[in-house]
Amino acid sequence: MRKVSFFRSIHIKFVLIYVLLILIAMQIIGVYFVGKLEDQLVENFQSGIKGRIPLLEYNLKEEMNKDRTGEDVPPLEEEIRNILYDFTANDISEVQVINNRNVIIGTSESDNQGVVGQKIQNMMVKRTISFGEDLDKIQFDKKSEGRIWVVTSPITANGEVVGAILLVAKIETVFEQLSEINSIFITGTVIAMLITALLGIVLARMITKPIADMKKQATAMAKGNFSRKVRVYGDDEIGQLAKSFNHLTKGLQEAQATTEGERRKLSSVLSFMTDGVIATDRKGRVIIINERAAEMLNVSRETVLSQPIVELLELKEDYNFDDLLAEQESIVLDYSTRESHFILRANMSVIQRETGFVNGLIVVLHDVTEQEKLDRERREFVSNVSHELRTPLTTMRSYLEALSDGAIKDDELGPRFLGVTRNETERMIRLVNDLLDLSKMDSRNFTINPDWINFTSFLNQIIDRFEMSKERHVHFKRLLPKEAVFVEIDEDKLTQVIDNIISNALKYSPEGGTITFRVKLLDDHIEVSISDQGIGIPKDNLTKVFERFYRVDRARTRQLGGTGLGLAIAKEIIGVHGGDIWAKSQEGKGTTIIFTLPYDPVQEDDWL
Repeated sequence: MRKVSFFRSIHIKFVLIYVLLILIAMQIIGVYFVGKLEDQLVENFQSGIKGRIPLLEYNLKEEMNKDRTGEDVPPLEEEIRNILYDFTANDISEVQVINNRNVIIGTSESDNQGVVGQKIQNMMVKRTISFGEDLDKIQFDKKSEGRIWVVTSPITANGEVVGAILLVAKIETVFEQLSEINSIFITGTVIAMLITALLGIVLARMITKPIADMKKQATAMAKGNFSRKVRVYGDDEIGQLAKSFNHLTKGLQEAQATTEGERRKLSSVLSFMTDGVIATDRKGRVIIINERAAEMLNVSRETVLSQPIVELLELKEDYNFDDLLAEQESIVLDYSTRESHFILRANMSVIQRETGFVNGLIVVLHDVTEQEKLDRERREFVSNVSHELRTPLTTMRSYLEALSDGAIKDDELGPRFLGVTRNETERMIRLVNDLLDLSKMDSRNFTINPDWINFTSFLNQIIDRFEMSKERHVHFKRLLPKEAVFVEIDEDKLTQVIDNIISNALKYSPEGGTITFRVKLLDDHIEVSISDQGIGIPKDNLTKVFERFYRVDRARTRQLGGTGLGLAIAKEIIGVHGGDIWAKSQEGKGTTIIFTLPYDPVQEDDWL
């Protein structure tokens, strides 16, 4: 396992988080503390100065209202200058007194006495004189390169503003005090961070040490070593985690032993199976192949592991792995040569989790060489017999029809015998025609002539024909759509299919039984089912009823006139139409033949 770098370890992350949390907390406290302290210091500074202004205002008002007509009375400017000299303090830079005509009549700054007698341009002063308002603001003084506090206060007498006081204070001293306090706070924060970091390292080590121990145990487990145990340092959450980890180790050790036993059993089963078995991973690469499969495919087990399954089965040109996963039917693999025939049938089974995730594919190989050989010989027999018998049987029918038209003079026996002979001839001709149809289908020259047909009306006509000509007391039950359903089919060929199915249903239905016809409209096809209440078909034979010449009850089928080809022909015709056909049955309760046909509701709308 790759070693974790220092800056990515949980140890350093824990310490950093711990230090950052403390730092953030202290910064929040510091910002709040400094902000409140600044407000308080500024407020105290301003309150101290503002508390002296009323006394100054009173003295100035008295001097400004004093009668100065006598000779011994000093000038107003001199009296005001004396008052302002007494008012000076370390925090006050300058105090000016302005009369109601905006003329400066006094200043506390000895070096600035030249401004006395001049008009002031300060807007705060003008506003104070005009409206009698107390105004103040903090601004930057370029001369002193510091912040100053400017205050203007009106001088009132008898309800009238007779002048104003302009006071400039050095408030920068307050902010210098705040800077010193900030320096002390930053120093304290650094010291606290160092102590916090040391404590964080100790605390992180207490937490990460058991985790590091569990990491070593996990690494050992990955290598197959389940004997090592994690040390339990306490009974807290980490200690409980360590106990659970040890319990997990024991469980995995037991599970591994069980899995190993099952693997050996599976290996033994696969080795002695008569069928070939191949397993793949989720990417389609071979991970298991038994001896029988290797023998069938004439390969070595060691060389085919990790080989794609489509290459091993020589299906690369026709299939990819996704096609095999979706394949529902078995695939015939023909490895025949000129010297010998060898055919395998491959059945696919997807290995899938409950969540739907595909883990791989199981392929089971069956040797069907003999079965395919028999089917091929039977098809050749059908073709040969059909061509040999059709001509004489047709000639026989022609002569018998001539005889039934008047050649036989016996008015009672002649026509009856001829009728029986004609019926038997028709049955044999149907057999020959069936054989020829199957031969055409096998040779892939079979074509259909589809046309758009209202299937509901088409099926009703066929049912009506059988209902009028049936000889037994059997009820017909129709569960068909009331609206028109248009499908593209070969009417003659599909009539042959439905005739075969209904004929079989009539043959096996008991007296008083019911044959049910259903048509369901699905998304992209229609589903047609014809159900009887006959003897039914054994479950094991359901998949064989569509094979040629196959009969469930051979003696009874021959007695009823069956050839064993009707459902085989039906399957071929339905397949050419792009549909599917299958059977459902329960012994003693009846059989249902179901087939589907392609159906496009959009095309149907164009016909309506």
